Amino acid sequence: MKYVLALDQGTTSSRALVFDERGRVRSVAQKEFAQIYPQPGWVEHDPEEIWRTQLACARQALDSARVSPDAVSGIGITNQRETAIVWDRATGIPVYNAIVWQDRRTAGECENLDAAGLAGRLRAKTGLVIDPYFSATKLAWILRHVPGAGPRAQRGELAFGTVDTWLAWKLSGGALHVTDPSNASRTQLYDIHAGRWDEELLALFGLPAALREALLPEVRSSSEIYGHSAPDLLGAAIPIAGIAGDQQAALFGQACHSPGMAKSTYGTGCFVLLNTGERAVASREGLLTTAAAGIGRRQYALEGSVFVAGAAVQWLRDGLRVIRKSRDVEKLAASVPDAAGVYFVPAFTGLGAPHWDPYARGTIVGLTRGSSAAHLARAALEAIAFQCAEVLVSMQRDAGLSLTELRVDGGASANDLLMQFQADLLGVPVVRPRILETTAAGAAYLAGLATGVWKDVGAIAAHWKEAARFEPVMPREAAAARLAEWSRALERSRGWAA
Repeated sequence: MKYVLALDQGTTSSRALVFDERGRVRSVAQKEFAQIYPQPGWVEHDPEEIWRTQLACARQALDSARVSPDAVSGIGITNQRETAIVWDRATGIPVYNAIVWQDRRTAGECENLDAAGLAGRLRAKTGLVIDPYFSATKLAWILRHVPGAGPRAQRGELAFGTVDTWLAWKLSGGALHVTDPSNASRTQLYDIHAGRWDEELLALFGLPAALREALLPEVRSSSEIYGHSAPDLLGAAIPIAGIAGDQQAALFGQACHSPGMAKSTYGTGCFVLLNTGERAVASREGLLTTAAAGIGRRQYALEGSVFVAGAAVQWLRDGLRVIRKSRDVEKLAASVPDAAGVYFVPAFTGLGAPHWDPYARGTIVGLTRGSSAAHLARAALEAIAFQCAEVLVSMQRDAGLSLTELRVDGGASANDLLMQFQADLLGVPVVRPRILETTAAGAAYLAGLATGVWKDVGAIAAHWKEAARFEPVMPREAAAARLAEWSRALERSRGWAA
């Protein structure tokens, strides 16, 4: 039996999973880590804590599966994207905390870029809109605000990377400074059409052209042997053989290998991707054009990013304490027949696709004296589905196709009430696979393809099995009315922090 170790580094926790050659999960280990909020709208992580928890999970997963490190064919890495880390090449010590994808501190700089008329040029090369979400303004902030960081970067003393690059560096003992197109395409410094870091893009963000060689990682394919783990970390020198950003990894793990196939991942945020094959579709609807994780030729996807999905449920748990565990939200929400006119727009860190409003803030409307915690719980679940539906409507218009089904994954996809409401809003079946760990599976498949565990994508697709199918039952007129009410509520949240 051959095994693959998948490192799934997320926004709130580090996870590791061991997969066997039949695509089965043999063990899972998970550790949460601290969320740091220095100021309103700022979100940071300690890069060293990310590494410590990820390494501990890798060791625990191998122990739990009773798999010898020598039996592991490869390691696949999937990660929270856009989060920016800069560290010292000699010591490996970060010069500042990781600035997380949710962070809004560079909203003003993004406004200036937009006012300078650069949005079109940036979108043409990167497929992205101007927003603090992406890595470039985070990197620029670190180099300008951390004493000495700018000059040190130009001298080649520092390394930049998203979380995949940081983990590959640490795993290899500092031997690897690499990333893949799916992560590079989220930095706003990478030309997705030419497939390279771009000096013009660096200049737009006030970054010297010399940083392309001195600071940025080498971009390699999503599936190849980049190097090996340091033997003392896991007990053997294991090939590091797969890298993909979490959402592209989930698209790959859901076996959405053909153009027109779509998936939605319900995690901290909600991320919808549509495979467009070798065609980079330019969005007119506020969506993103991004590099997909692929084998061989360049692959692309349309993406809609919803910043707050499962995080809304976490807020009910940790902020309001109306539930003890996240899974309790379904029972509470199901205790009422509907949300009784309550709409909850969880724009805690602004709005993502298709609105891109960094100044929007969380809003609850429609409250009456009879509103209860159950109505709020139901409104929170419905908000996740509303946001996803908005993205998919825009996506179909952009791509010029009609969705026939939506494949779902992520922790919240286990919520039947949410999945049924999602199907009702969309008017198409929502399909949940047997293995919900599709993000980690995507990383494992990419590593396994590079190391001979699986021979081709057909072998991977054969592992995908349907577990549940949610057919729409709500009349289309009723669904349209609910979406219209959601739009009214959403408008109340727009521009609040401005």
